[in-house]
Amino acid sequence: MSTAHVLLGLLAAGPRHGYDLKRAHDEQLPRAKPLAFGQVYATLGRLERDGFVVASSPERDGGPDRTSYVITEAGRAHLAAWLSSVEPPAAHVTGEIFSKVVVALLAADDTTAHDYLIAQRAAHMRRMRELTAAKTGPNATTAELIAVDYAIGHLDADLQWLQTTLRRVAGPDKE
Repeated sequence: MSTAHVLLGLLAAGPRHGYDLKRAHDEQLPRAKPLAFGQVYATLGRLERDGFVVASSPERDGGPDRTSYVITEAGRAHLAAWLSSVEPPAAHVTGEIFSKVVVALLAADDTTAHDYLIAQRAAHMRRMRELTAAKTGPNATTAELIAVDYAIGHLDADLQWLQTTLRRVAGPDKE
């Protein structure tokens, strides 16, 4: 995820200060890792340096001074270019689950890999049930539903891979 582009997207709706951007990120991208305030302000500094945002004069709403940021035309063009570019599919296989299975096969034995695959499959199934239940909640927003659908799609792909790998590692008699 490009934090800079997400912040530009949030600023496209209008000026915001750093605290508001952090809160909006965490609300609009539910289930994503929450942003740290330091990350927000560091990213805003880079966006300002690159001419994609400008800081407006500090406001005071009965509290500390808050500097709002406004997206520039260059920032809008940069955001539009990012939004129109297709992300290439990953060129390499990465992921902790994949690495653990390969290492278990290299450093241990088929039984270790088999046991790990069974345990990981159970953990994925539990998470899938949790996410499916979250979709039926009365306060589920569109952003939350989209995030849950995305997570379920990835879990489903992982589950298919886990099952296929389990068959390859264990053989039909150990499933």
